[in-house]
Parts: sequence; structure tokens; C-alpha cells
Amino acid sequence: MGHGGNVIEELMADHREVQVIFGKIQEMTAGGQRLRDLVDEVTIELVRHSVAEEQYLYPAVREHLQGGDSLADKETEDHSRVEKILKRLENMDTDDAQMSPLLQQLMDEVAAHVQDEETNLFPMLRRACTPEQLDDLGDKIRRAKAMAPTRPHPSAPSTPAASKLLAPGTGLVDRARDFVTGRGES
Repeated sequence: MGHGGNVIEELMADHREVQVIFGKIQEMTAGGQRLRDLVDEVTIELVRHSVAEEQYLYPAVREHLQGGDSLADKETEDHSRVEKILKRLENMDTDDAQMSPLLQQLMDEVAAHVQDEETNLFPMLRRACTPEQLDDLGDKIRRAKAMAPTRPHPSAPSTPAASKLLAPGTGLVDRARDFVTGRGES
């Protein structure tokens, strides 16, 4: 969950972690509990990552980058599409015929988002911010991920202020549910 380093290093480490989980999902030949565990694991990571980006990364993009508002809006729209897919996957039986195509759609959406961030957004941010600003953002991202929800909440507001206000409480409820059900312990 927390990898260390500046914001770009932290988020790229998250990207690699999610890619590893996707690789495990792609290697699976059947549904069952192992697939459910992997879907839950990738959901937890993606939701935490998204919430942290929406709270801290995208406001920094708006502040420091020319055209930052449209860049941040596009990234937030990407998150919204992913969160809706995650919500559909959350209660879907792993043997459902729609599971595999929906997982592929998720992997495609996330891959496109990662590619865009790593080839466009992160280099622009690295040029626009001081190393100290990037380090500070990395610290904020790690703290946000620790408090973030672990389940998709596509109807929740995605503005930074609302997210900072609601995410800790929602995260606490999600982590309590996860503890009771054993979700995310694989």
C-alpha cells in the first residue's frame, strides 16, 4: 500500500502492483474463491489509489500544470469508469459469463490510464514541481491511501474537499466490513 518515495515513485509502484495482480488474474483458468480473492485485492488497491489521486494528485495537477483543469478532469473521468466496473465486479459470481469480459474491460481501462499518467502526466508534473513538492505529495498520497475506502463507491463525490471529508469515515466502515468478512486477507 505505501511504497515510499515521491508522488511519482509511489504511484508508479502502485501501478506495478496492480499489473502483477492482473497478471495473476490472466493466468487463472477458472473462477472460484482464488479469483474472488484476486478481484477483491485489485479492487482494494485501485480504490485506495484513486481516492488518494483525487485528494492530492489532481489538485496539484490543476495548480501546477498549464491546462491542469482539463487534465485532472480527464483523469477523474477515467477513475469514474473504473469504479463503475469495480462496483459491477464486487458482487458478481466468479463463474458468471460476464466476469471475464468485465475483467478484461477493467484491465484495458486501467492500462490506458496508467499509460497516460506515466507517459504524459507524470513527466509534466516532474518538470513543474520541485523535488520537495513531489516528496510532500508522496507523503500525502501514502496517508490518504491508509485512510481510504477499500470498496468502490461510484456515487460518492469525487471532489478533493468532499473526498477528504468522507473518505476516512467510509474507509473505516469498509475496513471493518473487510475484517468481519476476511476480504483482502489473501
